[in-house]
Amino acid sequence: MPGHRSGRAARKRRKKQESITQSVSLSHQQQYVRLKTFLHQRGFTSALLQPARFTDTGRGLQALKTIKSGELIISLPESCLLTTSTVLNSYLGPYIKSWRPRISPLLALCVFLVCERHRGEASDWFPYIDVLPKTYTCPAYFSDDVMAVLPTSVQRKALDQREEVRGVHSSHLSLFRSLQPILSQPVEEVLTYEALRWAWCSVNTRSVFMSHPSSDFLFGQDVYALAPFLDLLNHRPDVQVKASFNEVSRCYEIRSVSGTLRYEQAFINYDSHDSQRLMMEYGFVASCNPNSVVYVDTDLLCDVLKADRGLDQKMRFLRENNFINNLTVSSEGPGWRLLTALRLMALPQTLYAQWKAVLLGQRVCEETEERSARTVKTLCERILQDTHTALEKISLLLQCVCPSLTEQLRVVEALRQEERCILGNCLKAMECSAEQQTPDELLSRQPDDADDNEDAVS
Repeated sequence: MPGHRSGRAARKRRKKQESITQSVSLSHQQQYVRLKTFLHQRGFTSALLQPARFTDTGRGLQALKTIKSGELIISLPESCLLTTSTVLNSYLGPYIKSWRPRISPLLALCVFLVCERHRGEASDWFPYIDVLPKTYTCPAYFSDDVMAVLPTSVQRKALDQREEVRGVHSSHLSLFRSLQPILSQPVEEVLTYEALRWAWCSVNTRSVFMSHPSSDFLFGQDVYALAPFLDLLNHRPDVQVKASFNEVSRCYEIRSVSGTLRYEQAFINYDSHDSQRLMMEYGFVASCNPNSVVYVDTDLLCDVLKADRGLDQKMRFLRENNFINNLTVSSEGPGWRLLTALRLMALPQTLYAQWKAVLLGQRVCEETEERSARTVKTLCERILQDTHTALEKISLLLQCVCPSLTEQLRVVEALRQEERCILGNCLKAMECSAEQQTPDELLSRQPDDADDNEDAVS
C-alpha cells in the first residue's frame, strides 16, 4: 500500500509541475544580443523585461522584477521604430517617391522588409529582421487542406486574405522590376510572392498603431509602425495596458494597468477580439477568451429554414436593415442579433407590418419564441456536427503533414475546440433555462457589446 500511495503522490506532483508555465531566457542567444545592441545604439534599454520562451505561448517577454500597476514597462524611442519615414529616407526613397500611381504605406513597408532581408547582415535592420518569424500561421499561409477544415464563417475571409496578398504581388510586378538596380540578384528571385507574403504578415501581425501625417508620395492612411523588442509582447484578453506614441518624449510607450509579478510573462492586450479575429489578424487563438463567440453562417441559417416559403423576402428584409451579419452564439446562449433575426423568421408573412418593430425589440407571442428557441438549438447542433467532423479530419492530417502545416493545423484545431466548447455550453445553458423559465423569459436578452450591435436598423 505505501508503494501505491507514493506512486500516486509522484504522479500528482508531476501533473502539477506540468501545469505550471515554465520559461527559459533567450537573452544570451546571439540574435537577441545583437538586437539589444542595435536598440541600445538607438537609445533604448530595458531593465524590466527580457526575451524568454514559455511553455504555453512560445516566445515572449519576461518580467525581471515585479511591475506595478501604472508603471511604464516599455518606452521605445522613435529612432527604433520602422515606419514609412524610415523607408522614404532610405535607398528605396527615390524609387517610391517617383513611382506612379502612388503605393500604399503597407506595401512600402513590405518592399523595404523584403529588400533588407535580401541584404542580409549588410542591412542596418538585420538585427531586427533576424528575430522576426520565418513563417506565420495566419490564413495567408494556409494550404488548401487547412482552409478546408476552417469554420464556414471564417473560411471565405481566410480565402480572401490569401487572394489579397496574391493580388498585391501580381499587381505590382512593374514596381518590383524598377528596383532591379538596388538588388544583387534578379528581382524575380527576391521580390517573390512568398517573400511579399512574409513581409505582409510581418507588418499586419506585428505593427503597432501609430498615426502619421499624410505623405505626398504614398496613397492611403498611414498607421503602421514596426516596434523591435516591443513586438515580442504577447496578447492576453484579461490584461490591461495603456499604449500610445508620446509626442513629448517621442517614444512609443506601454504602461501597465494590471501589473506583472517577477519572472512571469508580461502581456499586452491587442483589443477585445474574438478568436476568429485573432486568428485572421494575428495567427493565434487565445485560451480562455471571454470575447469568443461562434458565428452562424447565413447559408446554414437559410438551409435550416428552407421550408419557410417567405424565406427569401425575410432574408432580403434583414439584409436591407443591416441585420444579416454578426449572428452569434456564446457560452451563455444565443446572441441578441441572432435571436432578433430568428424572431422575425418565425413570423408569418401576413404580419409583415410588425417586422420592423421586431427588429427594434418588440416582443412576440409565445409560439414564436418557442420556434426561435428550437431553431437556435438546431443551428447549434448542425454547427457542432460540422465541428466534430473537422476535428476528426484535423486529427488525421496531423499524422501525415510537414511541421509548417502542423503549426497551421494546431491553430485551427484550437479554434475548433473552442467552438465545440462554446456550442456545448450554449446548448446546456438553453436547456437549463428552459427548465426554469418560460420561452419568453429564455429569449429575453437585450443587446450587449458581445453581440457587436453596431449596425442600426435603418
